[in-house]
Amino acid sequence: MADKHPYVLSTLHLTQLIEQLRNSFPQSLVVNAEMLQKLGIAPNNEGYVINTVRYLGIIDENGKKTEATGTAFSKHENNEFALEFSKMVQSAYKELFDLYGDNSWTLDKSKLISFFRGADHTGANVGQRQATTFRALARLSGRLEGVSEEIKNTPKSKTSTLKTSKTTFEKKEKLSKDTSKSIGKSRKSERDFGLTVRVEINLPAGADKETYDKIFQSLRENILNAD
Repeated sequence: MADKHPYVLSTLHLTQLIEQLRNSFPQSLVVNAEMLQKLGIAPNNEGYVINTVRYLGIIDENGKKTEATGTAFSKHENNEFALEFSKMVQSAYKELFDLYGDNSWTLDKSKLISFFRGADHTGANVGQRQATTFRALARLSGRLEGVSEEIKNTPKSKTSTLKTSKTTFEKKEKLSKDTSKSIGKSRKSERDFGLTVRVEINLPAGADKETYDKIFQSLRENILNAD
């Protein structure tokens, strides 16, 4: 058996293999990565599941089923299988049961993590997976109720995505408006200060002062002071 307590990355894969072996586990069957690949169980993570069933004594070092497995996995009724399977789990996790007795089956996850980390000197992440794996085995043994537990990353909610998209759109819209304003100001600036107007006036011969005043007044109103 392995020196450290095993763990799987998905308890669903472990449950699938146990159910498969309950349905068909001939003496000639070898439980290895190739066999799991054909069944589509634990793709790219077959080693974790194989290590766990080996730790429980379900298979030997060569992947063949053991004598104890023949007794447990030949039971058709779920309660009969659970009873025999629980014996295999209890034997494999002897140190845990020596410490907590029958209460081991229902220990909360925090205490299980503390035990596995202390026993194997593992990190928090591995200790959590070891605890989750044991609790999955406790359910298969009929000793723990509840749904299967998985360690998953929480995906971003749709609301969060929508808020992000809205914020991005508002920023882009504001940038577009600011750019348009900037261009408008630039064009206005060019219009106000970049235009030179040359005006030629042909004064009539013999015109009096009043005529000149009217001409320059018109220039002032229509050109110099025009908006």
